[in-house]
Amino acid sequence: MRNYNQLKHYINGEWVESTGSETEPVINPATEEKLGEISLGTQEDLDKAVSAAKAAFPSFSQTSKEERIEMLERIVEEYEKRKDELIEVMTDELGSPLTVSENVHYKMGRAHFAQAAESLRNFSFTEDRGGHTIVKDTVGVSGLITPWNFPTNQASTKIASAFAAGSPVVLKPAELTPYAAIILTEIFDAAGVPKGAFNLVNGSGSVIGNRISSHPDIDFVSFTGSAGVGQKIMENASETITNVALELGGKSPLVVLEDADLTTAAKSAVNHIAMNSGQVCSAATRILVPSSIKEDFEQEVKNVLPEFPVGDPRGGNYVGPLVAQKQWDRVQSYIEKGIEEGATLLAGGTGEPEGLDTGFYAKPTIFTDVKNDMVIAQEEIFGPVMSIISYDTVDEAIDISNDVFYGLAGYVIGKDRDKVRKVATNIRAGRIGVNNADLDFSAPFGGYKQSGIGREWGDYGIEEYLETKAIMGLPE
Repeated sequence: MRNYNQLKHYINGEWVESTGSETEPVINPATEEKLGEISLGTQEDLDKAVSAAKAAFPSFSQTSKEERIEMLERIVEEYEKRKDELIEVMTDELGSPLTVSENVHYKMGRAHFAQAAESLRNFSFTEDRGGHTIVKDTVGVSGLITPWNFPTNQASTKIASAFAAGSPVVLKPAELTPYAAIILTEIFDAAGVPKGAFNLVNGSGSVIGNRISSHPDIDFVSFTGSAGVGQKIMENASETITNVALELGGKSPLVVLEDADLTTAAKSAVNHIAMNSGQVCSAATRILVPSSIKEDFEQEVKNVLPEFPVGDPRGGNYVGPLVAQKQWDRVQSYIEKGIEEGATLLAGGTGEPEGLDTGFYAKPTIFTDVKNDMVIAQEEIFGPVMSIISYDTVDEAIDISNDVFYGLAGYVIGKDRDKVRKVATNIRAGRIGVNNADLDFSAPFGGYKQSGIGREWGDYGIEEYLETKAIMGLPE
């Protein structure tokens, strides 16, 4: 097995030693073996990175749109050269099956850089309104804090948008999956990203994350992760009145209409909890089904479940392990809670899948007869656990869909155009998928309610890294 050790941080265009000596092991969740170590950075390391980004700001923010497009295109080229390594590293550090590492993680990371370049072509940083001129200025130095569940996607969408806007950045990737970000750093270096425009400091949330969100020289903080940490970041940022963007949790509904093809609907529902082992913030984990077809749907779910085998991510399986022991314990506690609450266990349950004693594997678990006020229907589990909830009318389905604190995504499957449109337009969430529509990387991504603040992807993502200025009386 490759040793991924990287005990340095990337600051001002160079790999530099940490000012501290503390390290953290990175574990392969499929084998429970140590992949390598990272340095747990210090506040001093972070301060150096911020200073480098601040020094780079005057020149980087003034680069032309054409220069940034060319830089993003070079990043895409260098990214493609590292394809095999990126796939390998995400399989090793996240436990993602090889096909998912390639078709989801690798491709999404690439797509954000390509989309940022494309969105930038038609993006206007000035607007003449007759009596005044609107100018969109780079926000300043951006601090990025990314999660472990999508090591390339989450980092890439933030970095690509920041680069497109001319904002130098400091990135803190998750300690559990840091090596994809280290390869991204090497990609930026090879693509000729200017010194100081990109900086990476590994470390803990309590040290590096807290320092990013409270640093007086960071002008904007973008965070993806849990609602609890998002709240702490807002509190920290309030001390310096720093702008924040938060992409937080979800408890997304999938509304199955009465005329839906049940096999299609069942496969879609199971895929939501199977892909990335259910560790997806926008996954549909509440499946709303008409009472009249509930039993038929349940049977179809059981029929399609074997098409999503669990096991070795290098063995042709679709579902790999959860990322860590702590995450496995969390998922088990929610499965136990669902049983205690009186939901009917249709498939799965507690413990490891048969024959998988090593690695953090959980059984894809499906509850039915779930009431929307149950804990398993209200709280984000972040694992392969589905709740089937029945409804009698479309209006009731919409009410159930919206009866959560979250509003990140929603989904609807059906044939009746009017009902599909009614459900899609009335779910209070930032992104709605209709009949398994393909992803559009130019479309905004973000949430309502406690699912966050702001939007990423495409031109909306670029907007997050800009400030708006009105100039009156500008001479022609």
